[in-house]
Amino acid sequence: MTASTQEASLQDLERAWMDQAIDLATTSVNNGGGPFGALIAKDGEVVATGNNRVTSTLDPVAHAEVSAMRAACKELNTFSLEGCILITSCEPCPMCLSAALWARVDRLVYSADRHDAAVAGFDDRKFYDLFEKRPHSQWPVTVEHLDLPHRTQPFDAWLAKTDRIAY
Repeated sequence: MTASTQEASLQDLERAWMDQAIDLATTSVNNGGGPFGALIAKDGEVVATGNNRVTSTLDPVAHAEVSAMRAACKELNTFSLEGCILITSCEPCPMCLSAALWARVDRLVYSADRHDAAVAGFDDRKFYDLFEKRPHSQWPVTVEHLDLPHRTQPFDAWLAKTDRIAY
């Protein structure tokens, strides 16, 4: 298979996966969840899926991307999603984007964007703006630094642990 054929094949797969993510989001709405769906793919196969379950589980971090990443990590028996693609029906909020970075996904592909979400009443733009433009003093939550002398104790213990698994 030529490079251009492989690229076309991957694009076809990603379109099919995006269709699946959008279907997951739509089904989620029909089942009382939020309008977001995501999946994790690796080596051309879907490893795990997730949909927004914030209201159905009373879990504010049960976003579709987080749910899909949690399921994929369990399925792959690892905390690292290196080699994986995150396909999501909508541009990830800052929390989900950060989680994807921590999970080390290779790529992230989304369809609807933050502006589309805002029109539907999901205004993540204010969170993006918060992180991008405002100093902590202007955030709607107080952010304070409490400098205690033993602040590095957990890190010191981590570094002293000889059988730690680095990540």
